[in-house]
Parts: sequence; structure tokens; C-alpha cells
Amino acid sequence: MERKNRTAKSQGAAAVSSTAPKTTAGGHIPGTRRPRTPAAPAPPPNPQARARHLLRAAHEAARHAAPALAAYLAVRLTGLAVLAFWAPRRNQDLWVNLAAQWDSDWYLGIAEHGYTDELGTTPNTNNLAFFPLYPVLVKAVAVLTPGSRASTGLGLAVVASLVAAWGIFAVGDRLHCRRVGVLLTTLWAAFPVGAVQWMGYTESLFTACAAWSLYAVLTGRWLWAAGCATLAGLTRPTGIAVALAVTVTALLHLARHRAPAPRVVAAAALAPLGWCAYLAWVGLRLGRWDGYFAVQRLWYNELDGGLRTLHQFRWLLWRDPTPQLFLVVVTLTLVGAVVLFGLSAWDRQPPALLFYTGVMLVIVLGSGGVYFPRARFLLPAFPLLLPLALHLSRASRRHRALVLTAAVLGSTYCGAYMLLVWSAAP
Repeated sequence: MERKNRTAKSQGAAAVSSTAPKTTAGGHIPGTRRPRTPAAPAPPPNPQARARHLLRAAHEAARHAAPALAAYLAVRLTGLAVLAFWAPRRNQDLWVNLAAQWDSDWYLGIAEHGYTDELGTTPNTNNLAFFPLYPVLVKAVAVLTPGSRASTGLGLAVVASLVAAWGIFAVGDRLHCRRVGVLLTTLWAAFPVGAVQWMGYTESLFTACAAWSLYAVLTGRWLWAAGCATLAGLTRPTGIAVALAVTVTALLHLARHRAPAPRVVAAAALAPLGWCAYLAWVGLRLGRWDGYFAVQRLWYNELDGGLRTLHQFRWLLWRDPTPQLFLVVVTLTLVGAVVLFGLSAWDRQPPALLFYTGVMLVIVLGSGGVYFPRARFLLPAFPLLLPLALHLSRASRRHRALVLTAAVLGSTYCGAYMLLVWSAAP
């Protein structure tokens, strides 16, 4: 009987001890809110330390991208060397071809004299068809640099091409790995009409804006993405593709997370601002709401659902007994772009990249305008080359070297032919 009482007392004590709150060594009970202690004041920001940190980060990023930039320069310098060798034998001035002809001449005219304020009726003469960012930069930088505006424009294109190559590498590296980023940059440098990257054209500047905008989307830097998309919209008509990629991706992000995200909302609203602002300005300048589209009609650039593109395909590939080499290259580039878009969708690329390249393809293939510059119009659509870069990254070293060598040699010859033999604009 006495043993039973002792047992009952010990069980009761155990029950009490198991339900009593346990305390830590510091006297805090787990599961309860710890008393707040005054936080130590944060050290004041050190601008010099912050600047050193940013410089160190930029240095590391440049070192990481160095192989891609070196490969890009090697490809483009090879093409330039062949051009410099071939141009005198064709009795042509290479500098004029690169810096002051065709579209370059239009941009230099805008930098010198500004835009017209009349619509006119003569086809292919209204300079309002050309977007303003590049000529504005040429005019601004020419004040600070020696030489002519043409040399300034060419220098800007070369610098922009390096910024674009870095952005392209950053996208490939972010999505896959460093090797894919280097291969993607090399393939972009070896695009069939890659010589345009070092001409007084807007393709390099536009690609730089697009690449860094897409990279900003992939890394969640929404305001940076919108800012670069705005600049792209001020550079080329296809800037709407970058704007839609940012806006649609931002809306998908909001629908997926269903949480207040002011920066994402702001990015969705701001991305089309540059493109829309220029169209509105042209409308106000001409005194009609459809002013820009009226200008495009004078240049025969209207969407026709791809009828002219299909007609050109049929004529060049089946009916023309002696098709011109450059037009064949353009046609094969367009067909290859469609195939690569299908492979990109199969690989499940991020929505921002698919929206961007998809809208680019719709605009280029659906246009009823001139046919021969359409390969150049697709030059900024670098995500289309990601399936090739992925394939080469997994291939043997020998196979990779053979493919890249063939691509570089083909691009070099095509660029020289385009500039020195082909009689129309690139």
C-alpha cells in the first residue's frame, strides 16, 4: 500500500513536470515571443567601401564573361580582316560601306538635320520610319569625340555589340552554364549576316537593350528590365517584342504569386513606354493619330499575314532557276529561325524568351515589306540560338570545333558577299 502511494506521487510529479513550460539556459520559454532588445545602431554607409564592392563585382563579372567576349572579338575581327582584304579588290571603300551607306546614311541625316514634319507622298523617303535613340546618341557623342558623325556612329555600334555579347553570355550562363553562354555568344557573332553588328546600324544597340532586359527578367530585376525595354522601344520598331516579353512575363508572375508586388506592376506598365512614346510623338508631329503607320505604308511595311513571305519562299526555292545567293541565305535563315523556335518551345525556354522571339518572328515573317533585309531583322533574336548552343555544349570537342569553324567561315563569306557583291542594302 505504501509502495502504491509512492508510485502515484511519482507519476503525478512526472505529469506536472511534463506540462510545465521548459526554459532555456537564458530563461526564455520556447514557443513564446522573446522579449525585444534594443537593436544596435547600423553602421553608417561607407561610400568608398560600397564603390570598392561594386568595382570588385564588376571585375569578377568581366572575368567570368571574358572567354565569351574574346570569342566574339575573334569571330568579328576575322570577318573584318576578310572585308579589308576583299574590298580593295572590288574597288570599294570599306569604311563607307560600314559607316555611311544605306540605313547608316538615314541615321546620320537624322542626327544632322532632325526629323521631317510632313508625311509626304513619295515612297521610301520619310525618315520618321527610323526610331530616335541611335541618332540621338550619335549626335550627343559626336560633340565629345573627334572625327565625323559617321565614325562616331560606327564606334557606338562596335561598343554596343560588345555590350550585347556580354548580355547574351549572361542569359546563356544564367539559364544553363558558362560553356553554353560562351557558345551562344559565339553563334550570335557567327550569324549569317553578323557583319551588320559592326556597321552604323541599330541592330547591335537593340540587341544590347533586349539581352539585358531579358537577363533582368530572369534575375527578378523588374525595373531594370522595364528600363532596358523602354530603350529598346526607342531603338527599333521590333522593340515592341521586348516590351511585350517584359509585360506579359510580369503579368504571369503576378497571377502566379497573387501577392502585392509594386515593382512587377510598374515593370508591366513601363516596359512599352518607349515604343508607345515614339508612336505618339510621330502622330502629334504629323497631326494624325495613325501617323507612324501612315509612314510605314509609304515604306510598304504593313502586316499581310505572311503572304509576301510565302510568295518569296515559293519563288526562290522552286521557281527561280538562278536565285541570287544572298536571297537564298535570307530564305534559309528565316526557315531555320522557325525550326529553332520550335526547338526552343520544345526545350521549354522561359516565357520571356519565347514571347520575345515569337513576336519577332511574327513581325518579320508577317511583314509585306521588302524581303532582303529580313535576316538582319532577326539578328537580335539571339534566344533562337540556344538549342544549338545546348547541343554543342554536350557534343564532343571535335564536333564542336567543326561546327563552329563552319559557322565562322560561312558568316565571314556571307558578310563579305553581302557588303561587297550584293547590290542592295543588307
